[in-house]
Amino acid sequence: MLRIILAFALSLPALTALAGQVTFPSNDGLKITADYEEASNGTTIVLFHQAGSSRGEYKTIAPRLNKLGYNTLSVDLRSGDAFAGVKNETAARGATAGKGSSFLDAKPDMLAAITYATTRSATKKVVIWGSSYSAALSLVIAGEGKANISGALAFSPGEYLPGVSVEKAASTIAIPTYMSSARSEVRQWQPFLKAVSNVQAVGFKPQGDGRHGSSALIKGRSSNASEYWQSVEAFLKKHF
Repeated sequence: MLRIILAFALSLPALTALAGQVTFPSNDGLKITADYEEASNGTTIVLFHQAGSSRGEYKTIAPRLNKLGYNTLSVDLRSGDAFAGVKNETAARGATAGKGSSFLDAKPDMLAAITYATTRSATKKVVIWGSSYSAALSLVIAGEGKANISGALAFSPGEYLPGVSVEKAASTIAIPTYMSSARSEVRQWQPFLKAVSNVQAVGFKPQGDGRHGSSALIKGRSSNASEYWQSVEAFLKKHF
């Protein structure tokens, strides 16, 4: 009997892991790699990277969120490459399989990650966090209102998606939403913030120069990372 139980346990898919690296399928079967860590307060923050990047973008951000009590799922999307020495495994598999790697091609991966997050026993709420192109997609997903999410954070969102209006999508967002960027990029997301008229939305304009995307919160890449963190933590504490 023990041998049977052990064999069954070894055969379980990666989504049964409690923490560490996990994998789960996108809608077309492409295997997605992510790093999952559990904390204590029941909110899982799903972290999406910028163009040419990987889940390594959250190598220092996720642990800080964990210390604040949030579960994190840092996801490799099929549109990306590497960050901080962490190779994008999903993008590598996609390239081998001949899959598309445009920004819009990554949207099903994001939806699959949200679905995966909801399956975790530690998850009561899901919040999505996007960087650059994935920030734009996060606002689109939030505006569609179909995914099981309770909030969205978007760092350096812009009109990056051919044939898709992020501003229009933002006008139908009905969940708490946060937007920020490098100081030089603030104008590109102000129309999105203005469009979110039916819920409380927060737009943070930094005093310092900042950086593009989630790098704004990475010490060593952003000289004023601390002011971003202060703003983000206040938003998360208020709503989640």
